[in-house]
Amino acid sequence: MLGIDASTTACKAVVWDLHGRVVAEGRAALPLLRPRLLWHEQPADAWWDALVTAIRGAVSGSDAPARRIVGLCIAPQRETFVPVDRAGVPLRNGIVWMDERAGVLLPRIAQEYGAERVHRETGKPLSGNLSLGKIAWLRDHEPEVFAKTAKFLDVAGFLIHRMTGEYRTGWGCVDPMGLWDMALAAWDAPLLDYLGVAVDQMPEAYPPGAVMGRLTAEAAEVCGLPAGLPVVAGVGDGQSGGLGAGIAVPGQTYLNLGTAVVTGTYSEHYVIDRAFRTMVGGVPGTFSLETVLLGGTYTVTWFVETFLGARGDEAAALLERFDASLSRTPPGAEGLMLVPYWNSAMAPYWDAGASGIVVGWRGIHTPEHLYRAILEGIAFELRLHAEGVDAALHRAVARYTAMGGGARSSGWRQIVADVTGTSVAATEVTEAAALGAGILAAAGTGLFADVREATVEMTRRYRDADTGEAAPDAARHTEYAHLYEEVYRGLFPAVQTRLDRLTALTGPDL
Repeated sequence: MLGIDASTTACKAVVWDLHGRVVAEGRAALPLLRPRLLWHEQPADAWWDALVTAIRGAVSGSDAPARRIVGLCIAPQRETFVPVDRAGVPLRNGIVWMDERAGVLLPRIAQEYGAERVHRETGKPLSGNLSLGKIAWLRDHEPEVFAKTAKFLDVAGFLIHRMTGEYRTGWGCVDPMGLWDMALAAWDAPLLDYLGVAVDQMPEAYPPGAVMGRLTAEAAEVCGLPAGLPVVAGVGDGQSGGLGAGIAVPGQTYLNLGTAVVTGTYSEHYVIDRAFRTMVGGVPGTFSLETVLLGGTYTVTWFVETFLGARGDEAAALLERFDASLSRTPPGAEGLMLVPYWNSAMAPYWDAGASGIVVGWRGIHTPEHLYRAILEGIAFELRLHAEGVDAALHRAVARYTAMGGGARSSGWRQIVADVTGTSVAATEVTEAAALGAGILAAAGTGLFADVREATVEMTRRYRDADTGEAAPDAARHTEYAHLYEEVYRGLFPAVQTRLDRLTALTGPDL
């Protein structure tokens, strides 16, 4: 199976066997453009070029002849989209999920359409990362592009059109856009109408694991694959990573300690709450209750590269040193506490203007203390997120299955376990989103009875080879619980309230 992770910074194509083992892989980097302050764009043709390069890199070796591949699936970056004309040609650059240009329009959308209505229908609180605000921005600021648009395509939709000639995509690829009615499993017609967009301007969407089309002869030649290869509906890279981590039954939660820290909890029911955003799950008919902290290892990287000024090998050596220092720095970082909103705040505050907080500085504090405070702050935030998910599902998260760069740190996993009171196991899988896509390709082409069976079988070796499970220490958990309840939980609301009062007194220009 060919599982493709078409993410923001690179496209990764991985050939998997039926046991979830990597047979071959290819990779190609993607450019990220910043034409104006707060804008983030990508040329859509670069998505296709990177996909072709990655696939050819994966299938060109003698160990992975293209004829052995029976199906492919794409796990795309989420919320990113591009408008195309009737010939499928991009009318402008794609607008990337992290783009913030639509933030000023959100109050208007909330007033005219209703913020609660958006949340109820789409499963997502109204926020700047959603595509709906950016489409409204195109309508208002680039009316000539808006008028010429035949289709608004998510990343998977654009690539699948190039592969099959059909405007098709997966439910879980487009539901993150904030334009998908989660209860009806259909495009949200009233919301699209509010934006001035017809339903037929969106691609036809299929459930996870459904065969959407077959590779055309032209695309097959370009990619080095056999013509007629089945193309299977995927889900967004976040949900796909959950499948790759083996999350396929109730009570399971994945934890991605990456650039952003993301958790996804399996749910068989559609529930909404401002404590999380509700996504289409990788297993058809299920949902993923997702929390996101945008400042994950991003904040750690800031600490080493910007705060300490280290780069390259020096930065890597420093991180190793700080990781080793965790055992010598006591819980609570001797009075230093950090709120990790280096990249704004999503759940539960949904505050695009939020910023990070560090309190408790004294002369005794060293960079080692700040490093521990960063990891503890992220863990406190995970506890805050988990409380909302637990309340919605009426049960506690039993165990985190961790992946991403931060999961390799046993010290960080232990801090998360001690703060949250939940065991944290690290899986060996490094390309979880691509594995999730491979799982859907395997199920969709009939190699397993269904997606759940494919998930169990293709992730078994990673679960059996866990790199270690961190169990919460009772004494440290009690100490952290006190810090969380007495300090952390109320810290951001208290500071934000005072900043709002200051703005009211001095004016926003200050």
